[in-house]
Parts: sequence; C-alpha cells; structure tokens
Amino acid sequence: MLYIKNLEQAIPVFKALGSELRIRLIQLLLEKKEMNMNDLAASLGITNGALTSHVKKLEECGILTIISDHPGHGNQKICRVNVDKILVDVVAGEDGMSQKSYSIDIPIGNYSDYSVFPTCGLSAADKLIGEVDDPRYFAHPNHTKAQIIWFGRGYIDYRIPNMLPPGQKIDSLTISFEISSEAPGVNNDWPSDITFFLNGINLGTWTSPGDYGDVHGIFTPDWWFPNWNQYGLLKMLVIDKNGTFIDGLRISDTNTRQMALTSQDNLLFRFSSQEPSAHVGGLTLFGSNFGNYSQDISVRVTYSPV
Repeated sequence: MLYIKNLEQAIPVFKALGSELRIRLIQLLLEKKEMNMNDLAASLGITNGALTSHVKKLEECGILTIISDHPGHGNQKICRVNVDKILVDVVAGEDGMSQKSYSIDIPIGNYSDYSVFPTCGLSAADKLIGEVDDPRYFAHPNHTKAQIIWFGRGYIDYRIPNMLPPGQKIDSLTISFEISSEAPGVNNDWPSDITFFLNGINLGTWTSPGDYGDVHGIFTPDWWFPNWNQYGLLKMLVIDKNGTFIDGLRISDTNTRQMALTSQDNLLFRFSSQEPSAHVGGLTLFGSNFGNYSQDISVRVTYSPV
C-alpha cells in the first residue's frame, strides 16, 4: 500500500496515473504478475525508449518496482506493480502545527515475547534458524536475525520505543508491516483473522486473505523453498483520536484519547491469531530481506503537549 499524507505529496502520483497508456501498463503487469521491459514494450506497441520514460514516472512515485538480474532472465530488467492500494489523506490533521513526530523501524526478529504453535518457524536471510515446527527455536539467541517469521496460531509481541519528551501525549501511531496468513505449505485462499493489541487493549481484527506462494517474492532470497511463504501484503495500522484503521478502513473505535498514552507508558504491540475466531489461519511476518517490500515493522508516532 502507498500512503500519502496530504494532497501536495500526491501530485506526482496523480500525474503518473494521468495517462491512459500508463494505466494500461499497470493493468498488464497486474495480469501477468511481472514482465521484462522488451515484452512490455511489445505488448503496449511502443519502443523501449518510450517505455523507459513511462516506467520511470511510475517507479519514482512508488507504483512500480524494477528488478535487475532476475533469475532466469539474464540481465534484463523486470517490472512489477509495487502496491495493492493507494491511500491519500485529503484533510490534514487539525493539530499539525503543534504536533511533532518520530519514526523507528523494528526488525521482525526483535520481538519481546511469544506463544506460538506449528506450523511455525523463522529464518535469517541466509538460512533457517533451528528446525521448523519447533517453537523452542523462537527462544534461540539468533532469533534477532530473523527476516521471516510464521506460526499457525498464537501471538508475538514487540516493544515500541517510547521516545516522547516529558509533558507530551501520543496523538497517533502509524504501524506498517508486510504480513500474510500461514497455511501448511502455501494457499492463496487461506483466510486468517489477525487481531492487534496495544498494551493489552484490543485494537481490532483484520482478515488476511491468504498465504501467498504463487510467485517468488521480490526480496525473498533465491535459496528459499518454492512451496513456502513467498510474500505478503503491506498493511498500515493507524490508531488516532478517531479510532483504529487498517488502510483507512475503521476496524474499531479504540482511540488514543481513551488510551491517554504519555512518556511514562510502555508501548507493547501484539500480533495475534488464535481462538476465539472464525478463521484461525496463523500469520507470517516479512522483514526487509523477504517478501515484496524492503522494510521491517515501521512505526511513526505523532505527539503534542498534554
């Protein structure tokens, strides 16, 4: 998902999408999953030089990803669509002048607590950490190196550093991450109800559609097993004074006014997939060296005086 915080930031995206040919280009890539530049130009009936200009505009605003030296394609450049949604905040925050913020990335292996059940496992960028389907390896010292984590049911906790100066309160938290369900093997149709908690407070539930393995993840290492989790969806969770939202859609009324978080509070964030739930389909988290998005758990905290 591409999140744009105001209309001015959205101008390059609007310009990039303001072309029928570029819309056709995106639709073609969505249909084919990925294409090299030569095939893409031929399908659109334009020269490679003309295609390069169109692709550059879409790449610069984050809509497309270009991969070089892709396995099986020699030195050709491969194009893929990099987003599944574009979210634009039309109305800016009311307290924008008084608000300050900080951002921090939390590696997915840097969890503080867990309770997981098979199918489960974790892996660094170069090799598995321990044995699969053995929850004991989640306590292995190398868990901090994990770039992919999966479990069939349970929870995993992350401590968000509270960097607020004294006398400040949290107005909003924005947490983005790449995530999917966890099926035995892979299954693109494997719904899983994933519930989010902050300091033990239920923020709401989002249903992951599946555990994706139809194509190799853009950043997934070449050695990774073809019938295992390949990539997820980039989701953005926002908790602000109006409620809790996933990709702009409200999932609960829980808000920062109720929580009244200050510099004195811990910030313990939990991903959970467990009973009671209609779909206990587990979850998979992807780090910066796995999946389709080169990021870990990205957190942005805005705050203002109490």
